Amino acid sequence: MPSSFDALVIGTGQAGPALAARLSGAGMSVAVIERAQFGGTCVNDGCTPTKAMVASAYAAHLARRAGEYGVRVSEPWVDFAAVMARKDAIVAKSSGGVQKWMEGLKTGKVFRGHARFSGPDRVQVNGEELVAGKIFVNVGGRPLVPDMPGLKEIEYLTNQQMMTLKSLPEHLLVIGGSYIGLEFGQMMRRFGARVTVIEMGPRLVAREDEDVSASLKAFLEAEGIEVRLGAKCLSVKKEPDGVSVGLDCHEGAPRASGTHPSSSLWGACRTPLTSGSTGPA
Repeated sequence: MPSSFDALVIGTGQAGPALAARLSGAGMSVAVIERAQFGGTCVNDGCTPTKAMVASAYAAHLARRAGEYGVRVSEPWVDFAAVMARKDAIVAKSSGGVQKWMEGLKTGKVFRGHARFSGPDRVQVNGEELVAGKIFVNVGGRPLVPDMPGLKEIEYLTNQQMMTLKSLPEHLLVIGGSYIGLEFGQMMRRFGARVTVIEMGPRLVAREDEDVSASLKAFLEAEGIEVRLGAKCLSVKKEPDGVSVGLDCHEGAPRASGTHPSSSLWGACRTPLTSGSTGPA
């Protein structure tokens, strides 16, 4: 016999937990289904971990500028493993908080596993069928990786894989000059890596006004980040000592090189999990 509820909430990203709590607070029986980590993208792979890393990067940057404030310190050394451990601890606390919240709902029940629709009013989770008059799908998202020539032949990093780095890349190539790519590029530069940002368009963050794009480029370059614009013919190639990206830019060398196979970050955008993917959100 299937288990019956007033509502099913699939996914515990930004919308799911708040919705489940409101429904439970209204006296409805609610099944909350999560296949991976509680909290979804923002808590586990997006806002929370990246802002934790940005805070560490800012601390390193400020320490290097201490002399401007009359504070004399030696050159700071970034313990990258400690940076990542701090990030992991913050994420674990946030994700655990969401899980505890959902498991504590008065009229709710948590199911762990991948939900699959078995009818218009029911889903199956680990062989168990759940039925409800209302089903809410909080699908989440995943990195959007382009079909770029040569990309399948190299190791590359998405914004999610950046969260699992064990060591600092010596030279990070960031393909995509919008918010995600620039955020990672700046933080890795402040940790001590060389960074090259590669953008197909004529300016960074093209949705912003031109003066904003120009200012972003200026202060990133002031921190030692190389910015390559107008990269119209992107391709990647494995090299003996790393990877290189074909640019076809109007100015500068025709290829940008990184130091090792994991030195290329695709930082352009994300896409919703609406295409039948069963990979992690």
